[in-house]
Amino acid sequence: MILRTLSYIWKTMLRSKYTDALWNFLVRAGLVALPKPRILLQNDHFVVIDKDPDVRINSDDPNMAVTVENQLRLLYPDKADARIKHGYRFIHRLDFATSGVLCLAFNKKACNEASQQFKNTKVTKHYLALVRGHIQIPYLTINLAIGKETAPSMEHMCCASTSATCINPKQAKTHLVLLELGLYQNSPASKVLLIPETGRQHQLRVHCMSVGHPIVGDYTYSFRTDNKPYRMMLHAYRLIIPLQSGDIDVTAPDPFLTETDGHWRSTDILLTYSDFIKT
Repeated sequence: MILRTLSYIWKTMLRSKYTDALWNFLVRAGLVALPKPRILLQNDHFVVIDKDPDVRINSDDPNMAVTVENQLRLLYPDKADARIKHGYRFIHRLDFATSGVLCLAFNKKACNEASQQFKNTKVTKHYLALVRGHIQIPYLTINLAIGKETAPSMEHMCCASTSATCINPKQAKTHLVLLELGLYQNSPASKVLLIPETGRQHQLRVHCMSVGHPIVGDYTYSFRTDNKPYRMMLHAYRLIIPLQSGDIDVTAPDPFLTETDGHWRSTDILLTYSDFIKT
């Protein structure tokens, strides 16, 4: 709890490339404790956690202390497999800045079955996001290929196929559902449900940017200008994996509520998630 509170304070006051280095130093030095992951579901074959924002899943850097892998070693040291590079079988991944539902398997058989469902596009993924501006239409399908950016100093980014410097674009499709209109730090913002049909790297971030509504706090895709929010407002809200032994269907609590982030103020609720599911 202390670590998460300090994260909020530091990143609200100063969000830059140096913040995470300081964050990692404090954990390595033992000045703050690495928090244990919040468990959403656990059985003999899988564990599903609610990943914190701005935490890497794992790292090849032995000095990188703040990772999901190291969090898991606090709870499941006996489940770490020395034959695997990072000890645990992550079935899918979330970006460093994205929070929410993250699933891993405790054994190879379970991992293979769940991974195959991802490959066969049988998995349902629902994300919540706050985006800049007020969206004017209730539903939007974004069908736009995504590739790798080649422009100088932007090689770490992905891009829409419409960019002149984009290479190797692959088909990508996202459904956007408008949930709420409001203000974030007194600037117009919309709360949306994002449902990707494909799983391209940075897909949701690129697709939101492509329709003129970038995700609030997306430091990278705002070209380091949207640095006032303490985090990027993208959250993996629900994950459904159909399995022979019984489906995994897990939801991570919505972090984009006024009571948890006072900078967000909803002024018009157009559709609730529960009502969307009923439709």
